[in-house]
Amino acid sequence: MKLLGLDPGLRTTGWGVIDATDNRLRWVADGIVCSDDTLSLAERLAQLHRGILAVIALHSPDEAAVEETFVNQNPLSTLKLGQARGAVLLAASLGGLAVAEYAPRLVKQALVGTGRAAKEQVAMMVRHLLPGCRSTLADSTDALAVAICHAHHRSTARRIQAALESVP
Repeated sequence: MKLLGLDPGLRTTGWGVIDATDNRLRWVADGIVCSDDTLSLAERLAQLHRGILAVIALHSPDEAAVEETFVNQNPLSTLKLGQARGAVLLAASLGGLAVAEYAPRLVKQALVGTGRAAKEQVAMMVRHLLPGCRSTLADSTDALAVAICHAHHRSTARRIQAALESVP
């Protein structure tokens, strides 16, 4: 199963694709989609949307996972981040993908064991769990972390569903 992780941002949106087969994870690709901050907000959102659609077309993932927005001190920054997130969610949905959403704290907990982990700890675990991963960009590493979190959670959800279906 090919999973696309997305870490939305208005300036830079990270993406990462992994292959999750049984309990094995394999790095496929990662990168970033950037928007031009000299353009209007609408044009920047369109850039993000087109960029994510291009990633979907290139890698043909089966599902997507997106990091939820955290609230900043600055309400305007939070609003812009939410708009970027909306463009990314729309692209994934229009790309035909089921989309899961995870809080940043849950992503950190799934990878490191604590929701208060530092970015460096998350990056180290991403590289440990995905041998061959060459990601050096924080945004794409975060996106890979979201994909790994989704792989763990979707696997657990499938086992629970199977167990519930087997109960008479």
